[in-house]
Amino acid sequence: MTFEPEQLGQSRTDLAEKLRELRKRAGLTGDRLARRCNMSQSQISMFETGRKTPTLVDVERILRALDAPPDLITEITALARIANTEWQDKRSSWRRGMEKRQTELASLESEATELRYFLPAMITGLLATPEYIRASLSHTPGDPSKTVAKKLDRQAVLYDAAKTFTFLLTEQAIRWAVVPHSALAVQIGRLMSLSHLPNIRMGVIPLGTVISRGPMNTFTVYDDRLATVENFTGRMVFRDPRDVSEHLAVFTSFERYALFGGEARELLGQCADHYR
Repeated sequence: MTFEPEQLGQSRTDLAEKLRELRKRAGLTGDRLARRCNMSQSQISMFETGRKTPTLVDVERILRALDAPPDLITEITALARIANTEWQDKRSSWRRGMEKRQTELASLESEATELRYFLPAMITGLLATPEYIRASLSHTPGDPSKTVAKKLDRQAVLYDAAKTFTFLLTEQAIRWAVVPHSALAVQIGRLMSLSHLPNIRMGVIPLGTVISRGPMNTFTVYDDRLATVENFTGRMVFRDPRDVSEHLAVFTSFERYALFGGEARELLGQCADHYR
């Protein structure tokens, strides 16, 4: 399935209208449809007014209850998949101010209890030193000082013992010299230090590990409810459980190749020594 980014917002409205139209065509009230789907009437109402986006599972239950024909099932299921995906382009983030994006990320982090980060290319801001953060923002327009401060503020979440973090990095990401070599050695030392926190699992996939699947993109999974995927021009936000489950499966498949604990720290120490 392909779509244009501008479709994503409109798809939520279209999906709400389609579901409402189908229910009326079937001659059902919202209450009767809710009973057939084992949902509340308020859920059906929120889906049909666009106040809440139904998951693919919700949509399938509604379509079965309405005995929708196969062609409509295909059309509306595709619409629901787009509606559960959000595109956030970087140019919009720049216009709004990159520090606002940091506030949004802090909110996601505060709501989640289990967070997984797949980092094939660079070290994420949560783990970064101030110098590494400033260097990584050098290509963004404007004064990055507020964004640097917000990124550093976000790092406090790492010390919340109620949360667990798994950071899965490739050795390539660790060695990518965003900063001069002496500063990179300090950055790698920070990874080693953070790996001792009891709620953090720091995994490193060594260079040369034979893995048939390519790393593709940086992504983050928040609990089992939301996944974000980054590329050069923006990020996709997936809320559909099937998309989230797929990213969890990919994460698990790469996790099997990573070193953790003392083995990871030994490799990190070797990397740091190389850049001192």
